Amino acid sequence: MQHDPAGMAPEDLSHAGSVVDKAIEYMMEQRIAPISIASALLGGALGLLARTMDDRAVAAVLRNALASVESGELSEARRAPPPGPPQM
Repeated sequence: MQHDPAGMAPEDLSHAGSVVDKAIEYMMEQRIAPISIASALLGGALGLLARTMDDRAVAAVLRNALASVESGELSEARRAPPPGPPQM
């Protein structure tokens, strides 16, 4: 899920987001359960953060994510159609 209406994301972030979107689409096509996909992606992200940041920085990233959930910022994702193959 990419949200960058003003085109302000760094190029590598936009590229990484596109790769993740394609990976999610592929896994959905393989009929992998959404909770399994999300859990695997979250686990991978946490592992990467743990290898590249100290615990305080990881906690700050997680607090920001939690604040997004609590503020309703992610409710738009619930209204959007799930990623996957185009409907015919």
